[in-house]
Amino acid sequence: MGVELGVLADHAIREMLTRGEITATPEVIDAQVQPASLDLRLGTRAWRVRASFLAGAGRSVKERLEEFEMHQIDLSEGAVLEKGCVYVVPLMESLSLPEGIQAVANAKSSTGRLDLLTRLITDEGVEFDRIAPGYDGPLYAEICPRSFSVLVRPGMRLNQVRFRAGQAQLSDAELTALHQDSPLVDGPAVIDQGLGFSVDLEPAEGDLVGYRAKPHTGVIDLDNIGYYDPAEYWEPIFSKTGQIILDPGAFYILVSREAVHIPPDYAAEMAPYLAMVGEFRVHYAGFFDPGFGNVDAGGAGARGVLEVRCHEAPFVLEHGQIVGRLVYERMQSRPDRLYGADLASNYQGQGLKLSKHFNS
Repeated sequence: MGVELGVLADHAIREMLTRGEITATPEVIDAQVQPASLDLRLGTRAWRVRASFLAGAGRSVKERLEEFEMHQIDLSEGAVLEKGCVYVVPLMESLSLPEGIQAVANAKSSTGRLDLLTRLITDEGVEFDRIAPGYDGPLYAEICPRSFSVLVRPGMRLNQVRFRAGQAQLSDAELTALHQDSPLVDGPAVIDQGLGFSVDLEPAEGDLVGYRAKPHTGVIDLDNIGYYDPAEYWEPIFSKTGQIILDPGAFYILVSREAVHIPPDYAAEMAPYLAMVGEFRVHYAGFFDPGFGNVDAGGAGARGVLEVRCHEAPFVLEHGQIVGRLVYERMQSRPDRLYGADLASNYQGQGLKLSKHFNS
């Protein structure tokens, strides 16, 4: 009898820990285990490197670090990772995946909302954030602060990994049927290689539609929750016309027009939309856990926060424009704990919202 297809739930991740398929020094703590993913922790040392890199077939990250290293940084007492620089940090966790189980990584929500580019790299890896079945080895985070310099310490959790048996992505027909049975958005569903979502530039109250990162700010200590004044780091963006002009190189926090629901037996990942629609990309911190925005988990629909960076040319973004899509996958089994219902989840029921480090 074959393995049940789908994304592994929290109890299956704990079984992987018991079997030694996930190991860590120090041991994984319960708070790292999310409904459909595992948070990964920074180790004690960072390498400042000349450029982003992948290990490549037959090569280890360690030997590539020797090639690209500029200097090493001890994180034990806290250290600043500077805006515009690239760092590689060995993680506390290692994997010994069985055949048939693959993994995919992504930045955590708060990481993405700080424009903190964080990607997983592995020995012999030829793609960021993708780990092939049977991988046996260490994990590393590549970190590039884009808008703000950040203070980090060992044990901080900037990215997460999701485990999957086989392919369990819903087809458009299956997604349409699921939406009819359990509405996934609070309005018409645009389904085309996933569930499309659009940008909200006509808020119900006031004219505030988003925030743009200021170019010259202080350091953000990632341990400081609800601490920083948004006005020191963000410029509010207002619109009376239902449109804004994106500046090349600027980073924006916007919000989706749709309130999203993730039923308990499913997980979703935000994917970038086709580049042909405009000179921008949704930077996305992309995992949506089972129960996100779902009424059974204490939600009433939650907006998707959009992390948007404009590319080469100024671009007019208009209310209702499709900017991304959610790809839904089946869970292998329902998690023991759902997002928002059984966890102290920061963003259940959210609207336009900065990361948890800011005091509004």
